[in-house]
Amino acid sequence: MITPATLERTVRAALEEDAPWGDITSIALLPADAHATADLVAREAGVLSGGEVFAAAFTLTDPGVHVDLHAADGDRFDAGDALASVSGPARSILTAERVALNFTQRMSGIATLTAAYADAVTGTGARIADTRKTTPGLREFERHAVVCGGGSNHRRSLSDAVMAKDNHLEVLRQGGRDLASALREALARLPHTTHVVVEVDRLDQIPAVLDGGADTVLLDNFSLDDLRTAVGLLAGRATAEASGGVSLETVRGIAETGVQVISVGALTHSARALDLGLDVRVA
Repeated sequence: MITPATLERTVRAALEEDAPWGDITSIALLPADAHATADLVAREAGVLSGGEVFAAAFTLTDPGVHVDLHAADGDRFDAGDALASVSGPARSILTAERVALNFTQRMSGIATLTAAYADAVTGTGARIADTRKTTPGLREFERHAVVCGGGSNHRRSLSDAVMAKDNHLEVLRQGGRDLASALREALARLPHTTHVVVEVDRLDQIPAVLDGGADTVLLDNFSLDDLRTAVGLLAGRATAEASGGVSLETVRGIAETGVQVISVGALTHSARALDLGLDVRVA
Protein backbone atom coordinates (compact mmCIF):
# COMPACT_ATOMS: atom_id res chain seq x y z
CA MET A 1 0.00 0.00 0.00
CA ILE A 2 1.23 3.48 -0.87
CA THR A 3 0.87 5.70 2.17
CA PRO A 4 -0.65 9.17 1.68
CA ALA A 5 2.63 10.75 2.81
CA THR A 6 4.68 8.77 0.29
CA LEU A 7 2.18 9.49 -2.47
CA GLU A 8 2.21 13.24 -1.92
CA ARG A 9 5.97 13.52 -1.36
CA THR A 10 6.88 11.52 -4.47
CA VAL A 11 4.37 13.15 -6.80
CA ARG A 12 5.24 16.66 -5.59
CA ALA A 13 8.93 15.96 -6.24
CA ALA A 14 8.15 14.78 -9.76
CA LEU A 15 6.01 17.84 -10.48
CA GLU A 16 8.73 20.16 -9.21
CA GLU A 17 11.31 18.38 -11.33
CA ASP A 18 9.17 18.73 -14.46
CA ALA A 19 8.08 22.35 -13.98
CA PRO A 20 10.44 24.03 -11.49
CA TRP A 21 9.36 27.53 -12.58
CA GLY A 22 6.00 26.65 -14.09
CA ASP A 23 4.91 25.36 -17.49
CA ILE A 24 5.99 28.27 -19.66
CA THR A 25 4.44 26.78 -22.81
CA SER A 26 0.94 26.59 -21.34
CA ILE A 27 1.29 29.97 -19.67
CA ALA A 28 2.46 31.60 -22.89
CA LEU A 29 -0.08 30.02 -25.24
CA LEU A 30 -3.26 29.26 -23.28
CA PRO A 31 -5.71 31.78 -21.81
CA ALA A 32 -5.83 31.61 -18.02
CA ASP A 33 -9.56 30.87 -18.15
CA ALA A 34 -9.36 28.08 -20.75
CA HIS A 35 -11.08 24.88 -19.62
CA ALA A 36 -10.44 21.38 -20.92
CA THR A 37 -11.47 17.80 -20.44
CA ALA A 38 -9.30 14.78 -21.16
CA ASP A 39 -9.50 11.00 -21.13
CA LEU A 40 -6.83 8.53 -20.10
CA VAL A 41 -7.04 6.05 -22.97
CA ALA A 42 -5.33 2.67 -23.29
CA ARG A 43 -3.44 2.18 -26.56
CA GLU A 44 -2.94 -1.50 -25.70
CA ALA A 45 -4.36 -4.12 -23.34
CA GLY A 46 -2.98 -4.41 -19.83
CA VAL A 47 -3.52 -4.22 -16.08
CA LEU A 48 -4.04 -0.86 -14.41
CA SER A 49 -1.86 0.39 -11.59
CA GLY A 50 -1.38 3.93 -10.37
CA GLY A 51 -4.86 5.39 -10.66
CA GLU A 52 -4.48 7.20 -7.35
CA VAL A 53 -1.06 8.47 -8.43
CA PHE A 54 -2.49 9.64 -11.76
CA ALA A 55 -5.17 11.64 -9.94
CA ALA A 56 -2.68 13.12 -7.46
CA ALA A 57 -0.53 14.55 -10.23
CA PHE A 58 -3.45 16.71 -11.34
CA THR A 59 -4.94 17.65 -7.97
CA LEU A 60 -1.56 18.54 -6.46
CA THR A 61 -0.93 20.77 -9.50
CA ASP A 62 -4.31 22.44 -9.09
CA PRO A 63 -7.08 21.51 -6.61
CA GLY A 64 -9.49 22.83 -9.23
CA VAL A 65 -8.83 19.85 -11.50
CA HIS A 66 -11.35 17.02 -11.11
CA VAL A 67 -10.41 13.41 -11.86
CA ASP A 68 -12.84 10.50 -12.32
CA LEU A 69 -11.30 7.02 -12.33
CA HIS A 70 -13.26 4.57 -14.49
CA ALA A 71 -11.16 1.54 -13.54
CA ALA A 72 -9.57 0.37 -10.31
CA ASP A 73 -5.99 -0.71 -9.74
CA GLY A 74 -5.71 -4.37 -10.66
CA ASP A 75 -8.42 -4.19 -13.33
CA ARG A 76 -7.60 -5.61 -16.75
CA PHE A 77 -8.44 -3.47 -19.77
CA ASP A 78 -8.39 -3.57 -23.55
CA ALA A 79 -6.96 -1.20 -26.13
CA GLY A 80 -9.28 1.75 -26.56
CA ASP A 81 -10.72 1.66 -23.05
CA ALA A 82 -11.08 5.00 -21.24
CA LEU A 83 -9.56 4.49 -17.80
CA ALA A 84 -10.07 7.96 -16.33
CA SER A 85 -11.40 11.41 -17.15
CA VAL A 86 -9.93 14.77 -16.16
CA SER A 87 -11.57 18.19 -16.27
CA GLY A 88 -10.52 21.65 -15.15
CA PRO A 89 -8.21 24.52 -16.08
CA ALA A 90 -6.44 23.65 -19.33
CA ARG A 91 -3.10 25.04 -18.18
CA SER A 92 -3.10 22.82 -15.10
CA ILE A 93 -4.12 19.69 -16.99
CA LEU A 94 -1.32 20.11 -19.51
CA THR A 95 1.20 20.93 -16.79
CA ALA A 96 0.47 17.67 -14.95
CA GLU A 97 -0.05 15.47 -18.03
CA ARG A 98 3.45 14.04 -18.44
CA VAL A 99 4.05 13.31 -14.76
CA ALA A 100 0.63 11.63 -14.48
CA LEU A 101 1.31 9.50 -17.55
CA ASN A 102 4.88 8.63 -16.61
CA PHE A 103 3.80 7.18 -13.28
CA THR A 104 0.74 5.37 -14.61
CA GLN A 105 2.47 3.95 -17.68
CA ARG A 106 5.37 2.68 -15.58
CA MET A 107 3.20 1.18 -12.86
CA SER A 108 0.74 -0.38 -15.30
CA GLY A 109 3.65 -1.89 -17.22
CA ILE A 110 4.87 -3.57 -14.03
CA ALA A 111 1.37 -4.77 -13.17
CA THR A 112 0.87 -6.15 -16.68
CA LEU A 113 4.17 -8.04 -16.67
CA THR A 114 3.48 -9.39 -13.18
CA ALA A 115 0.06 -10.61 -14.29
CA ALA A 116 1.67 -12.53 -17.14
CA TYR A 117 3.95 -14.32 -14.65
CA ALA A 118 1.11 -14.96 -12.20
CA ASP A 119 -1.06 -16.36 -14.99
CA ALA A 120 1.77 -18.64 -16.08
CA VAL A 121 1.93 -20.40 -12.68
CA THR A 122 -1.82 -20.67 -12.07
CA GLY A 123 -2.69 -23.91 -10.29
CA THR A 124 0.83 -24.72 -9.08
CA GLY A 125 0.58 -23.11 -5.64
CA ALA A 126 3.69 -21.02 -6.26
CA ARG A 127 3.59 -17.28 -5.71
CA ILE A 128 5.39 -14.71 -7.82
CA ALA A 129 7.38 -12.16 -5.78
CA ASP A 130 9.34 -9.03 -6.54
CA THR A 131 12.84 -8.13 -5.34
CA ARG A 132 14.70 -4.99 -4.22
CA LYS A 133 15.70 -4.32 -7.84
CA THR A 134 13.53 -1.23 -7.94
CA THR A 135 13.97 2.34 -9.11
CA PRO A 136 15.47 4.37 -6.24
CA GLY A 137 12.79 6.53 -4.68
CA LEU A 138 9.95 4.67 -6.40
CA ARG A 139 10.02 1.37 -4.54
CA GLU A 140 6.60 1.76 -2.91
CA PHE A 141 4.99 2.65 -6.23
CA GLU A 142 6.59 -0.31 -7.97
CA ARG A 143 5.80 -2.75 -5.16
CA HIS A 144 2.18 -1.60 -5.29
CA ALA A 145 2.15 -2.28 -9.03
CA VAL A 146 3.39 -5.84 -8.45
CA VAL A 147 0.48 -6.50 -6.09
CA CYS A 148 -1.94 -5.00 -8.64
CA GLY A 149 -0.70 -7.61 -11.11
CA GLY A 150 -1.31 -10.51 -8.73
CA GLY A 151 2.22 -10.81 -7.36
CA SER A 152 3.58 -10.65 -3.83
CA ASN A 153 6.10 -8.34 -2.22
CA HIS A 154 9.44 -9.54 -0.89
CA ARG A 155 11.09 -7.73 2.02
CA ARG A 156 10.54 -4.00 1.84
CA SER A 157 14.10 -3.00 2.69
CA LEU A 158 17.34 -4.16 4.29
CA SER A 159 15.76 -3.40 7.67
CA ASP A 160 12.83 -5.81 7.37
CA ALA A 161 14.34 -9.28 7.23
CA VAL A 162 17.66 -11.10 7.39
CA MET A 163 18.66 -12.21 3.90
CA ALA A 164 22.12 -13.74 3.68
CA LYS A 165 23.27 -13.82 0.07
CA ASP A 166 26.39 -15.16 -1.61
CA ASN A 167 28.61 -12.24 -0.60
CA HIS A 168 27.57 -12.53 3.05
CA LEU A 169 28.39 -16.24 2.97
CA GLU A 170 31.75 -15.57 1.31
CA VAL A 171 32.73 -13.13 4.08
CA LEU A 172 31.81 -15.77 6.66
CA ARG A 173 33.81 -18.41 4.78
CA GLN A 174 36.89 -16.20 4.55
CA GLY A 175 36.63 -15.58 8.27
CA GLY A 176 36.53 -19.31 8.95
CA ARG A 177 32.98 -19.12 10.32
CA ASP A 178 30.67 -22.12 10.26
CA LEU A 179 27.41 -21.13 8.55
CA ALA A 180 25.08 -23.10 10.81
CA SER A 181 26.70 -21.69 13.95
CA ALA A 182 26.66 -18.15 12.57
CA LEU A 183 22.96 -18.46 11.79
CA ARG A 184 22.11 -19.81 15.23
CA GLU A 185 24.05 -17.00 16.89
CA ALA A 186 22.25 -14.43 14.74
CA LEU A 187 18.86 -15.90 15.57
CA ALA A 188 19.67 -15.69 19.27
CA ARG A 189 20.23 -11.94 18.92
CA LEU A 190 17.28 -11.17 16.66
CA PRO A 191 13.65 -10.61 17.67
CA HIS A 192 11.73 -13.85 17.38
CA THR A 193 9.53 -12.29 14.68
CA THR A 194 12.43 -11.68 12.26
CA HIS A 195 12.30 -13.80 9.12
CA VAL A 196 15.62 -15.31 8.01
CA VAL A 197 16.38 -16.11 4.37
CA VAL A 198 19.61 -17.70 3.16
CA GLU A 199 20.62 -17.92 -0.48
CA VAL A 200 22.37 -21.06 -1.71
CA ASP A 201 23.63 -22.07 -5.13
CA ARG A 202 24.47 -25.71 -4.42
CA LEU A 203 22.54 -28.61 -2.94
CA ASP A 204 25.30 -29.40 -0.45
CA GLN A 205 24.76 -26.03 1.27
CA ILE A 206 21.20 -26.85 2.28
CA PRO A 207 21.85 -29.05 5.37
CA ALA A 208 23.88 -26.32 7.12
CA VAL A 209 21.21 -23.72 6.35
CA LEU A 210 18.52 -25.94 7.80
CA ASP A 211 20.68 -26.72 10.82
CA GLY A 212 21.09 -22.99 11.36
CA GLY A 213 17.32 -22.48 11.51
CA ALA A 214 16.61 -20.46 8.36
CA ASP A 215 12.95 -19.81 7.57
CA THR A 216 13.43 -19.64 3.80
CA VAL A 217 16.08 -21.13 1.55
CA LEU A 218 16.58 -19.15 -1.64
CA LEU A 219 17.64 -21.56 -4.38
CA ASP A 220 19.63 -19.44 -6.83
CA ASN A 221 20.01 -20.54 -10.45
CA PHE A 222 19.22 -24.19 -9.72
CA SER A 223 18.36 -26.56 -12.55
CA LEU A 224 14.84 -28.03 -12.52
CA ASP A 225 16.19 -31.38 -11.33
CA ASP A 226 18.12 -29.72 -8.50
CA LEU A 227 15.08 -27.67 -7.54
CA ARG A 228 13.04 -30.85 -7.18
CA THR A 229 15.82 -32.41 -5.10
CA ALA A 230 16.07 -29.29 -2.95
CA VAL A 231 12.33 -29.27 -2.27
CA GLY A 232 12.65 -32.86 -1.11
CA LEU A 233 15.60 -32.02 1.15
CA LEU A 234 13.73 -29.11 2.72
CA ALA A 235 10.73 -31.35 3.32
CA GLY A 236 8.65 -28.46 4.64
CA ARG A 237 11.24 -27.42 7.24
CA ALA A 238 11.77 -24.13 5.39
CA THR A 239 10.10 -22.31 2.53
CA ALA A 240 11.63 -23.10 -0.86
CA GLU A 241 12.18 -19.99 -2.96
CA ALA A 242 13.58 -20.10 -6.49
CA SER A 243 15.37 -17.21 -8.19
CA GLY A 244 17.65 -16.65 -11.14
CA GLY A 245 17.05 -17.66 -14.72
CA VAL A 246 13.34 -16.94 -14.42
CA SER A 247 11.47 -15.87 -17.55
CA LEU A 248 7.95 -16.24 -18.88
CA GLU A 249 9.19 -19.26 -20.81
CA THR A 250 10.74 -21.00 -17.77
CA VAL A 251 8.54 -19.93 -14.85
CA ARG A 252 5.91 -22.66 -15.23
CA GLY A 253 8.50 -25.42 -15.12
CA ILE A 254 10.12 -23.84 -12.05
CA ALA A 255 6.76 -23.64 -10.30
CA GLU A 256 6.02 -27.29 -11.03
CA THR A 257 9.10 -28.40 -9.05
CA GLY A 258 7.20 -27.65 -5.84
CA VAL A 259 8.85 -24.38 -4.77
CA GLN A 260 6.52 -22.07 -2.88
CA VAL A 261 7.96 -18.73 -4.01
CA ILE A 262 9.57 -17.56 -7.26
CA SER A 263 11.27 -14.17 -7.01
CA VAL A 264 11.62 -12.27 -10.27
CA GLY A 265 13.75 -9.13 -10.47
CA ALA A 266 12.51 -8.47 -14.01
CA LEU A 267 9.08 -7.48 -12.70
CA THR A 268 10.48 -4.10 -11.72
CA HIS A 269 13.84 -3.71 -13.45
CA SER A 270 12.78 -4.81 -16.93
CA ALA A 271 9.08 -3.98 -17.29
CA ARG A 272 8.38 -1.61 -20.17
CA ALA A 273 6.00 1.30 -19.77
CA LEU A 274 2.52 0.53 -21.05
CA ASP A 275 1.20 2.69 -23.88
CA LEU A 276 -1.40 5.00 -22.34
CA GLY A 277 -2.35 8.43 -23.66
CA LEU A 278 -4.18 11.51 -22.48
CA ASP A 279 -6.62 12.70 -25.16
CA VAL A 280 -7.60 16.31 -24.52
CA ARG A 281 -10.86 17.89 -25.69
CA VAL A 282 -11.27 21.65 -25.37
CA ALA A 283 -14.63 22.48 -23.85
